[in-house]
Amino acid sequence: MTQNTLTQEQQRQTPLVEFEQRMERTQAMFTERMNQFQTKLAAANIDVALITDDDNVYYLTGYYDYLHMEFGRPTILVVPKDGGTLLITPTIDLVMAEAAAQVDRIAPWNDGAGSEWREEFSVVLKSANNIAIEPNHMPSLVRTYLDRFIDAGDLVNATPILADMRMIKTAEELQLARHAGQVANVMMAAGRAVIADGVPEYEVAIATSEAGTRKAAELLAAHYDDTTMSPSIHFLQIMASGKEITKTHHRATNRVMKHGEPVFLCFCGMTNFHRFKLGFDRTFWIGEIADKSQAAVYEVAVASQQAALNALRPGVTAESVHAAYAKVIQGAGYDYPFRCGRATGFSFLEKPQLVTGDTTILQPGMVLAIDGSVAVDTFRAQVGDSFIITEDGYEGVTDHPKSLKEVII
Repeated sequence: MTQNTLTQEQQRQTPLVEFEQRMERTQAMFTERMNQFQTKLAAANIDVALITDDDNVYYLTGYYDYLHMEFGRPTILVVPKDGGTLLITPTIDLVMAEAAAQVDRIAPWNDGAGSEWREEFSVVLKSANNIAIEPNHMPSLVRTYLDRFIDAGDLVNATPILADMRMIKTAEELQLARHAGQVANVMMAAGRAVIADGVPEYEVAIATSEAGTRKAAELLAAHYDDTTMSPSIHFLQIMASGKEITKTHHRATNRVMKHGEPVFLCFCGMTNFHRFKLGFDRTFWIGEIADKSQAAVYEVAVASQQAALNALRPGVTAESVHAAYAKVIQGAGYDYPFRCGRATGFSFLEKPQLVTGDTTILQPGMVLAIDGSVAVDTFRAQVGDSFIITEDGYEGVTDHPKSLKEVII
């Protein structure tokens, strides 16, 4: 009886113990990142870094602004090369910051109260000599104030330091990538299932968002115990059909799809699970390919992606993967429409980019979106997937059929 009681009690405690262990691992992850960043600041003789990019604030602290916009209320992460870290954030977001931010101190400020965020900010500026910022991600309001104290030529760019840190994903981040891939896969399948003659495009957007949200909710409940992270899939669905197919970033509209038409689905903005982004897209046809010339164009797009994958492995340069992709497209008599791909993570675009001029050596732990595409005057074809670079090649994260026969619905 006692043994049974103990067993039941242990069973009740197991979820709590697992939750606490996950929380400890998460906190340790952010602490390790911050320590690494501070070590790099010291090595670069930078006294303090002022981090204002939303994704970098999250990467270092676990805190992010649900608004996803600056909104005239700046949040500033202050990271000295040694000593305590500081998060300057609006009072309206204080409760969220206290729950999520792994920092030593939070300084809230309120609209119109005193000098607002400038009070803490000016103290930081007066106590440091060498200051690093993210020039392309600092709100103009903050930059204008900063320029009153420090000449632009005396500022250091912190972006390359963080970009290099974020290239190689941790085990926790790779799990996020795989889970994001699961969300993307169900979204693609749900969108495909709705595409049909007589159906308006917006019905596809509704189906993909619902399917992705349900899968994300399932994964969050099973693996993360995170009460601040929303499973909701949100972003205007990128898709185009019929004569609109050449508009790369066209959004779902009232347009009614028709038999024989091509349909393009892209989830590069919507596969955003637990803030981890991926690239994923496909081209389909409804019933048949009415314009038979489109089939040949599509086959070149698929072949260009496969050429890139044949070149994809650790130890090669980013630009060499692009070169393999471009060679197939140009060899078929077309111009390549854009770079072959890009790294993703907590941002839609990270380092490296698979394009001419990027000589970054690919390494295990990178997550890359790899596209194949061809565009002509009246049609464009595109297939894209995301991959993790492994020790001896790559691992697919997204998966959906792409042979010509399989994409005719």
